[in-house]
Amino acid sequence: MALLGDAHESRTSLVNLNGGKMSLYMYQLAYTSESLAAQVKEPQDRIERAAKPVLKAIGGKLIVAGYCYGDYDVVIIFEAPDDQAAAALALVVGAGGAVKAAKTTKLLSGEDWIAALTKAKGIMSAYKPAR
Repeated sequence: MALLGDAHESRTSLVNLNGGKMSLYMYQLAYTSESLAAQVKEPQDRIERAAKPVLKAIGGKLIVAGYCYGDYDVVIIFEAPDDQAAAALALVVGAGGAVKAAKTTKLLSGEDWIAALTKAKGIMSAYKPAR
């Protein structure tokens, strides 16, 4: 299966125009039956025709994307300047009416994950789970 994007670039070293790190997101979407019917009638690569232009509009970058079957029809990994840009993308796609379900997940770098684990270790005693 061919995936779009450059898998060889370092994800943690890319910076946005303001000099900060770009955030990484996973966007999963499921098409409506009407959208799938339209695509069957007129086949086209919606990653090229829809995803890339809207990512460019938010100042983002496509890392990798592919079509799948199951709960979702498309999975896109992309970079965006901030959470508001990623949310704007999700809002525009949702408002378009071609998607029946979508899910955006912010991804953490290894460095960010280690920082979160370290922070969790420091606050572990403050949390009392119900048992």
